[in-house]
Amino acid sequence: MVILMAREAVLRQTEEGRLAVLYTDNGVTDPAAAGEAVMHAARITGDPALKAAAERMLGYLMEGAPRAPDGTLHHTVKEPEIWVDSMYMAPPFLAVAGEYDEAVRQIRGIRKVLWNEASRLYSHRWDTEREEFINPKFWGVGNGWVAAAMCRVLAVLPESMEAERAELIGYLEDLLSACMRHKRPDHLFHDVLDDPSSFVETNLSQMLAYSIFRAVQAGWIDSGWLEDGEAMREAAWGKVDADGYVQCVCGAPFFNSPGRATEGQAFFLLMEAAWEDLDPQYRMDARNP
Repeated sequence: MVILMAREAVLRQTEEGRLAVLYTDNGVTDPAAAGEAVMHAARITGDPALKAAAERMLGYLMEGAPRAPDGTLHHTVKEPEIWVDSMYMAPPFLAVAGEYDEAVRQIRGIRKVLWNEASRLYSHRWDTEREEFINPKFWGVGNGWVAAAMCRVLAVLPESMEAERAELIGYLEDLLSACMRHKRPDHLFHDVLDDPSSFVETNLSQMLAYSIFRAVQAGWIDSGWLEDGEAMREAAWGKVDADGYVQCVCGAPFFNSPGRATEGQAFFLLMEAAWEDLDPQYRMDARNP
């Protein structure tokens, strides 16, 4: 399946290197989310076309993509904006491609404008020209992108980058703590974390459970987090319908109401894979806190 997805992403690659672009897609960092899969497929198959496509995607991010004055990547081609989504889309690919310093620079740049010191959460969108928020809300899934991104970058960041690794682990645990303050009794969250009038949403619980399982197994955070992780996992399971769809996800096409979404399905699979990779004793501890 990874090879199939990678080939489809390459089929839709633009001349400048952006992967998986449909029609007039405006994304800068979203296309990079396919980069790791293309690199993996290139290694498995030995196909030079896949390798070249991944290199073009990397070259675009490093040299051709629009950026803020401080070098932080814009999320789209046409608008001078930094989005929290970019945290998951670009730094993990940069890190997997060996551009470790650039991955950390992008994390810092996004955090600089979107992280709120009082809430310890991340806002959604920042205009780099006007220097003001387009959307200051603490979108749940957006904060989930951040948590998951920290795990994916940490998984490949060299041990020699000790200070940077400690920095990212700190960001991860700080965000987990901030999110837990908004967790509902049913172990789900509102779409906007601090707005109880916004709809109840499923995917953030999956994203945080995934992040907790990966982080505990890797030894980045204490195993005491597993109780929250398993509770959120069980809550997500409760939203899976008879056809296997995860319901009440912040959904397509406009992401302003509960529904279904590709990323909701994907993070269910990621969460379950991370759960299966946990040491059996950890799984037992999570179920018997």
